Amino acid sequence: MISRPLVHRRHLLGLLAGTVIASGLTRAGQALSADLALASAGDSSLTIEYDSRLHSRLVRKSDNLALTDFAPSDTLTLKDGTVVDAFSLTGQTKTAVTDRHGKGTRFVITGRSADAIEKTLTVTFYNNYPGFGLVTTRYRNGGTAAIEVAGWRGNAHTLKSSGSGFWSWSGATHPDRRDWVQPVKDGFDQPNFMGMNASDYGSGTPVVDAWRPDAGIATGHIEVTPKLISLPLLATPVGASIAIDQARAMTLAPGESLDTLDTFVTMHTRDYYATLDTYRRIMADRGLAAPKPPEGAYEAIWCAWGYDRIFNVPEIEGTYSKVKELGFKWAVLDDGWQTNEGDWNLDPRKFRSEADMIAFVKTIRAAGLKPKLWLAPLAVDPGADLLHDHTDMLLLDENGAVHDVTWWNAFYLCPAYEPTRDYTKKLIHKIIAEWGYEGLKLDGQHMNGVAPCYNPLHNHARPEESVEKLQDFWKLVYDTAREANPQAVVEFCPCGTSYAFHNLPFTNQVPASDPLSSWQVRHKGKSLKALMGRDAAYAGDHVELSDNGNDWASTVGIGAVISTKFTWPNEGRGKDSKFRLTPEREAVWRKWADIYNTRMLPKGQYLGELYDIGFDKPEAHAVAKDGKLYYGFYSPQWSGEIELRGLKSGTYSVTDYFNGKDLGTVTASSSRINASFEKFLLIEAVPAGKA
Repeated sequence: MISRPLVHRRHLLGLLAGTVIASGLTRAGQALSADLALASAGDSSLTIEYDSRLHSRLVRKSDNLALTDFAPSDTLTLKDGTVVDAFSLTGQTKTAVTDRHGKGTRFVITGRSADAIEKTLTVTFYNNYPGFGLVTTRYRNGGTAAIEVAGWRGNAHTLKSSGSGFWSWSGATHPDRRDWVQPVKDGFDQPNFMGMNASDYGSGTPVVDAWRPDAGIATGHIEVTPKLISLPLLATPVGASIAIDQARAMTLAPGESLDTLDTFVTMHTRDYYATLDTYRRIMADRGLAAPKPPEGAYEAIWCAWGYDRIFNVPEIEGTYSKVKELGFKWAVLDDGWQTNEGDWNLDPRKFRSEADMIAFVKTIRAAGLKPKLWLAPLAVDPGADLLHDHTDMLLLDENGAVHDVTWWNAFYLCPAYEPTRDYTKKLIHKIIAEWGYEGLKLDGQHMNGVAPCYNPLHNHARPEESVEKLQDFWKLVYDTAREANPQAVVEFCPCGTSYAFHNLPFTNQVPASDPLSSWQVRHKGKSLKALMGRDAAYAGDHVELSDNGNDWASTVGIGAVISTKFTWPNEGRGKDSKFRLTPEREAVWRKWADIYNTRMLPKGQYLGELYDIGFDKPEAHAVAKDGKLYYGFYSPQWSGEIELRGLKSGTYSVTDYFNGKDLGTVTASSSRINASFEKFLLIEAVPAGKA
């Protein structure tokens, strides 16, 4: 079982000891002599050079700048802790290829260690994806004795310091729900394990990226199912280090081989957006792509969660008129309609029968709104009848113990077990086809990833089947909902965690998922637009969750769907409930809803490549829609120049569209204006002659 990262900070620094990386003998950014390289692979953007030991470095082709120093980037770790990291070059070839990724060039580089381990590196660059090398490695036991292997490491590189610091993006989940985008400061050490990092926090997007103002590097895997790997990111004495590790205990008999995963290594300019955007397109070539959002996925959302779990039906229904009046389209019934997680029977204090639930849905429609229902699949409460009658559905660890879903005091069901799938399919069909809901709000951090399952009743070929087949479970949910209603909105909300990319093809709406700050709303939006498409239906989640309960600007300015949980005419319930729509608050809510509904920026194209979210000040985002450009600038306080990037030829009229203030004109060659603002500035740039 793979339960923890293979390489820890001390181990990784030890692997680097004695190399140029660890010693810091060269100045940051200095291009080293090309005669150190005996072999290479690359394209017009990136060259990977290999020295006499098959250690490698990354060189930016445009200016021959070495971004990293030679280091043992691809190594094999043996059971006794020995790291095999030196291989004498034995051959290299270069051939043209054409496959699902298009036309490209494949480089094969071979070497042999002193103890007869043969290494074959295959690196492929495609014309469609400049600077993005796909890498696989094979280790073959060329000796006469068996070799006990513990695991492997690949694409380990340290981006050298330019003196301006580093920022990073990591796709792993963490129970503290930390930022996905973080500065890499002294002592930074994040293993980024893609398995379970807590009882109910696991999986993620298998990519790690580190960058400085002028360049960045990234790595990850491109397998079509989740894998239990780590993507360690740590600060070293001279830079920011990344790698991909997999623990894989096995015995290699003479002549046998170990193949690593399909991985990638890349370089880029500005922030991580380019990496994730290219990763998305590569994975689409492999059959994994987010669906095109239906029209309803972009419509403004009101959620009854302001009334908490102890809501009553009349107060929810009494809010519909105000929801409709303000321009919201969805009415979401959140947690609390059910007796428990698992049985999903109706709470008789709210709905005495299914006829009551059907009538409730009809009332939403009669108010001119669309109904959506909250659900937390794969969780079962200890007192549920389902647990009593079907203990066989439980996901069990190697000791036969259950896995806890801590938030609801529940247990995991196994997504790869057919009875679990059948039970869930019937439930989804009933909600959409029989009750009449037009959308699902799938909720819970536990949905993102699961642990390996050892339940003997499931007859898994491998315990990891539960991990790798989780995406198939969500496909079943998505397909069932869409078969019942082809326009159904299937929202996926993994409660604060980093989204598992392999689940994203089976959802058409994603929220900020319980953001802890405005910063999270914005950088999660940038990330998910990269991973799902520039016009992905990303929602900022309830505006009451950040920026003192009024975080409209973060959502609207980046091209996200607006969402609120206001109560009216009475105050809501639950923790920190201050959700009542007072007359003063109503004026604000109405203004933002009008701005949103007039422009509908999520339907535009998010231009994530224009600005660096870490180094550009103020923070900036851009969206293109209907020939116009929209900019969102963010800072606690700003006075000075801002730059409007991405302008085409001609003159643009510039307006602060929140305050209705004329800001003058700009052109592509004169794109800077002076601006002063607190918290945010939202700009609309309209080409001359366009209304």
